Amino acid sequence: MLMLTPGPVTTRPEVRAALGHDIAPWDNDFKAIYLRVLDRVRGIAGGIEGVHTALPLQGSGHFAIEAAIRTFVVPGDKILIPATGRYSESMIRLAREAGRVPVILPVAPNEPTDPGLVATALAADPSITHVGQVYSETGSGVIHDAVAIGAAVRRAGRRMILDAVSAFGALPLDLSQQPEIDAVVFTSNKCIEALPGLAFAVSRIDRLNACKGQAGSWSLDLADILANNGRPRFTPPAQIVAAFDKALDFFDAEGGRAQRLARYTANATTFYDGMVRLGLTPWLQRAHQGPIIVVIRAPNDPAWNLQQFVDALKARDVLISNFFNTPTPSFRVGCIGAIGPDDMSRAVAAMDAALKEIGITRREAACP
Repeated sequence: MLMLTPGPVTTRPEVRAALGHDIAPWDNDFKAIYLRVLDRVRGIAGGIEGVHTALPLQGSGHFAIEAAIRTFVVPGDKILIPATGRYSESMIRLAREAGRVPVILPVAPNEPTDPGLVATALAADPSITHVGQVYSETGSGVIHDAVAIGAAVRRAGRRMILDAVSAFGALPLDLSQQPEIDAVVFTSNKCIEALPGLAFAVSRIDRLNACKGQAGSWSLDLADILANNGRPRFTPPAQIVAAFDKALDFFDAEGGRAQRLARYTANATTFYDGMVRLGLTPWLQRAHQGPIIVVIRAPNDPAWNLQQFVDALKARDVLISNFFNTPTPSFRVGCIGAIGPDDMSRAVAAMDAALKEIGITRREAACP
């Protein structure tokens, strides 16, 4: 099955095979694997030894984002969150339910965040302490300029939490050049091409030490994980860690972040161009299209039914998400995972056949 969701992703058989061994998570032999993984993650983030640390957390990216908000934002303080789409909405809710105060900055759903507007919002409200920015908005495919936004945050003397869940390992990131970032958060099952169940935050050690005791949660306290020698307080998904370590071997063998980005960019270009040839309408203009996910507007045809389309694709060994996160109907296709442009060409052909099978005769969107 060619899985074209934006996470979990298609994985290599060697990565899946790494799950096939029973591992005691507190065994001394496993400790070496854990420490090696954390060191490799810090390096990918551009972290500096002794300045930054990688901290693991069981669960999805939402767990780590909530942990970062709870750890670094004081209860009752404000965090500016550009409303980039579905995943910024999650951050807003996580902040609000953690007792922090989200300040929402409107952003057009098909355009990147304007760093100038971030700077203006921070200047207008000196009580805002943090900015929570989604790097790659998985609902739409828009990539937001984390470097330029971070620079605006740094000039304003504020702090930043970066949701890089679908960006880490592909899009540029160098924490050594962005001291305003308290934490960059990501998961195992996106651009590193491993399996779900493990999240990470790469954070500044001095900030973690300064924020002890304010999380209001034992499970979701990054400062407490640091105090526990960088290990989660409760049973970690040991087999998932081992598979992640194997996936990092392939990441290194490919040439690291730049080469992975090049492959994903080729994947996205192949798919985007293929959709246009089929008469379908991409959600984003080409200038705003990122390499992680391509969203296609639903055909303006009464026969359109997303679940039927998904089922017809699945019968052809192609799996996509059966839901959408855009304001109007669409379908989304992940361009990440252990796949290449030939796989994306195969997906284009399968979609052409699936559209015919479910009776679509008008492929253009109602509102291009």
